[in-house]
Amino acid sequence: MKKLAIILGLVLMVTALGCLNQQTQTTQTEEQKLIIYSYDSFEYLASEVIPKFEEKYGVKVELQLIGDAGEVLNRLILEKDNPRADLVIGIDNSLLAKAIEAGVLEPYKPENINLVPESLIFDPTFHLTSYDYGYIAINYREDMVQNPPKGLEDLTKPEWRGKLVIEDPRTSSPGAAFLLWTIAVYGDDGYLYYWEKLKENDVHIVKGWTEAWTAFMNGEFPLVLSYATSPAATVYYDNITYVKAVAFEEGNYMQIEGAGILMGAKNKELAKKFIEFMLTEDFQSAIPTNQWMYPVNPNVKLPEVFEYAVQPNEIKPVTLEPTYIKENFERWIKEWTALMVEGKSPEEIIASRE
Repeated sequence: MKKLAIILGLVLMVTALGCLNQQTQTTQTEEQKLIIYSYDSFEYLASEVIPKFEEKYGVKVELQLIGDAGEVLNRLILEKDNPRADLVIGIDNSLLAKAIEAGVLEPYKPENINLVPESLIFDPTFHLTSYDYGYIAINYREDMVQNPPKGLEDLTKPEWRGKLVIEDPRTSSPGAAFLLWTIAVYGDDGYLYYWEKLKENDVHIVKGWTEAWTAFMNGEFPLVLSYATSPAATVYYDNITYVKAVAFEEGNYMQIEGAGILMGAKNKELAKKFIEFMLTEDFQSAIPTNQWMYPVNPNVKLPEVFEYAVQPNEIKPVTLEPTYIKENFERWIKEWTALMVEGKSPEEIIASRE
């Protein structure tokens, strides 16, 4: 009986060790899986760059796409106490202050940050690391327009009455950027008077970029709110060369996108490696024809098709301080709605401020 007890004890011990070893292997496998949250359109860039990272480090990357950048940030805030992802990609300068205040990001300064020009580092605290940038711009059809508008004020002139289609700032990222652009140029009161003139000039407002661009390409409007790189994309995909973008006299609103490690990330070291990978030419060279943004690494040569885009050195960047946006954005949206939808005057709106 004693021998039998010893044998059974040894069997149980071997079994337990086997289970423990299997559990350890499983844990190690899980630790080598990087989970990334991003917005829907990141899918195209991801399909080209993620396999390179997986091969380089022998790991798996799970990408979860969650609507637009605002929805991604809202998900991070909801999961703050139990983060499911390790890394977030796509939070831009308009959402930076909100993300930092929410406490969902952990600062990390990449070892290869010297690859990024100082002028493109939009977060000196490194909660987010810049990886691409671009500009909102008015696009026009060269087959319908001989003398395009050269500034925001031109859009309010009689010759452009009913000829501009833009996106709603309540439902569209470029629409929100255009609203911020007008605030940066005209100020906290002046933007309302500018939008009043746009309204009187029969500006056409649609829900999102796809709807606006489709109407523009169908010839319904000769002007559309889009990006400085949109003409290059039009040549790349459809070999259409009559679409042009304009660098405005007062400058164009600049969008910088960043990536950050989540507070409480389970695979923090792997997330750090991915951020550094994002600054290398392996990643950066895939940005232009997937994101249709400019890479932050100046060593990357833009593809030939970008000759049709407005060149970055031709554009004067216009921005707003991220904290200023966070503190006022909801109010600006309510005021815009009061003016453009409810028909209130700028004077009424300004007087109603507490």
